[in-house]
This record gives sequence, C-alpha cells and structure tokens, in this order.
Amino acid sequence: MKSEAAIAVIMTIMEEFARETGLSPPSPSPRRYLWTDAFAVCNFLELFRLTQDKIYKDLALQLVDQVHFILGRFSKDDSRTGWISGLDEDEGKDHPTIGGLRIGKPLLERGIDEPFDERLEWDRDGQYYHYLTKWMHALNKVSRVTGDLTYNRWAIDLAKTAHAAFTYVSSVDGKKRMYWKMSVDLTRVLVPSMGQHDPLDGYVTYNELQMCGPMDLMKAGQYPDLLDEIRDMAGICQGIDLVTDDPLGLGGLLFDSCRVAQMIKSHYMEDVPLLVSLLSAAAEGLRYFLGTRLLDLSAEYRLAFREFGLSIGLHGVERMGRWIQEEGSLFHGNADLKAALSGLVEYIPLAGDIEAFWLNGENQSVGTWNDHREINSVMLATSLGPDGFLII
Repeated sequence: MKSEAAIAVIMTIMEEFARETGLSPPSPSPRRYLWTDAFAVCNFLELFRLTQDKIYKDLALQLVDQVHFILGRFSKDDSRTGWISGLDEDEGKDHPTIGGLRIGKPLLERGIDEPFDERLEWDRDGQYYHYLTKWMHALNKVSRVTGDLTYNRWAIDLAKTAHAAFTYVSSVDGKKRMYWKMSVDLTRVLVPSMGQHDPLDGYVTYNELQMCGPMDLMKAGQYPDLLDEIRDMAGICQGIDLVTDDPLGLGGLLFDSCRVAQMIKSHYMEDVPLLVSLLSAAAEGLRYFLGTRLLDLSAEYRLAFREFGLSIGLHGVERMGRWIQEEGSLFHGNADLKAALSGLVEYIPLAGDIEAFWLNGENQSVGTWNDHREINSVMLATSLGPDGFLII
C-alpha cells in the first residue's frame, strides 16, 4: 500500500501540473508536451486507483482530449491549419491520432531549405517515435482503466501511422531501419539516425496494444491488428546492441522488461529469452552508469528526469521479482532469468535515493530542475507512484 505521505506528494505535483499547463482550469492557450503528458495521464489514473476520486480519472480523459486537439493539429504559429492528418474537423475528432502527434517543442520544425543545426534541433517541433510509443502506452492504459476500446483503437491507429512513417529499407544493405525524427506532417526526415532502443520499444508497445485489444474482433477482421508491424519490428531488433549507460535509456530497458514479463505472465507471450537479454543488458549498463559516479554530483550537474527514468525502471525490477517468484512455471524456472534478475535486485534501493535527492527543496532550486520543471515533477510523481505507468 502506498503511504499517505507519498500519495499527498503525487496529488500536489499533479494538481499543480494541471493548473500550470492549462489543463484544469482549462486555459485558452494550454501548454502541451507529448512525453510529459503521457506520464501525466498514467499518474492521474494511478491517483484514481489509489484514492477512488473520480476527478483524477476525469483529468486523465481531459488531458487526452487536450493533447489530441493541440498536438494532433498544426501549431498556431504554423502557416498550415487543422488536423495534421489532413482530415476534416469531424473526421479528425473521430481519428485524432491517425496523422501522428507533434512533440510540442517551442520552435517550429526546421524548414525545407534551412540548414541542420544540432543545438536548435532539440528545440524544434516535429514527431519523435519514442514519444509516440509513450502516448500509445498511455492511451492503452486509459482503455484498460475505463473499459473503452476507443483509446486502444486510437493507440493502434497511431502505431500503424508511426510505423509506416518512421521505418524504411536501407539502400546500403537492404535491411529495415528507423528514423529518429520526422516532420510534423510525417513527409520529411528531420534526423535520419536510429534511436538505440526505438525498435525494441516499438516491438514491445505493439505487442502490448495487440494483447489488450479485442482478439475475437481482430481474428474476425473487424478490428485492426498489429501482426505485420510486430513481425517487421522484430526483424529490425535483430542484432541491436541494447547496452547503454544513460539512466533514461536504462529506465526504458527496464520498463520494456517489465511489460514483457507481464505479457508472459498473461500467457500472451512465451519469450523468456527476450526477457533475459533485456535484463542482462540493463544490468551491464547499470554497472557502467554507476561507474560514471554521476549520482555523486551536486544537483546543478544532474538531469532529474533522466534519473527518474532509471528509478521508475528499478521499481519495475521489484515487481518482476515478485511475479517470477509467484509464477515460476510460466518463466520455465529459467536459471539465466534468475541470474539476470539477481544482478539488478541489489540496485533497487537506488530508486529511493534518487527520489529523496530530488524531493529536497534545495536541489529543486537549481537551474537543471527549473529549466525542465514540468517533466521533472511529473516523472518524480511517476516514480513515487509507478504502477500507473508500469502495469499494463
């Protein structure tokens, strides 16, 4: 049971987030950012579960609608107007994710004739695949909590659109790869390199959506499935080096591991070797990360939201250990799996250390916190109440 003190902190953070970003009370010019909003939806749903106060479920649903209406349309500063899918107003409302969703960056995307500027690109709009998968997960979570398949369908629409736009066949070796960043309307490549974990994230997310969809309707051809996209992404994943010393990347690996474990537990998937490889890569990367001694630095030299990615993932390790112990037969009593998991269990207390560091008011006064205050605070809330995000 989550402590009352932790719930109170999560409530304070999320209610402040709703006020300051124009969600509640609604602002004429809300401030929406897809990554942060995906975690926020999960946080509101977790508060609803913890408190049974319907206001938090309503905030999650309002946030989904606001994200779609703002990030599913061209920016007010763009010369283009309407839904980025090109659908008319009514069709766009019915299919708000079918054109993808903007990141929500402050600057317009790079123009066709503008030169690439790496520093500026971080502040320019467009579409990121790894942001889209987080939103797919958030939509699916809404579907699970409300029982309304509309949200799962919107997530599948988004998956199909993103997959078609971000994957391509390399002219060098004939293999499929992925782009890192696309234009708002998905017609131009803005950053061609492939994100290290994007194929894995896509593979796991597509399977999550497939598992949670109406299987009977899918088999009858009355509801879209992602079988082709899953096979495609499995191929792209082959041979990718998953090891990283980036804390946010490590958190993503552990989040994907957590979802794979749940899909095995739910009898949807039997790929225990995949789970072993993900946990082993995370354990190796975590050792590298700790060797950097980044967590020994003072707050002004640290990025909280990247560390919260790790702390959220470490909470997933704790849950995986419990599931594997309770459902041993489903995991085939795999010795390699037990060894991979045991290589991570000792690091679980790091999650609490990271949370305690950033809950300190003095550490929240530095520029690295305030420059990213919304994403930092929302992901802190996720780390304090992780089940809304971690549990499919």
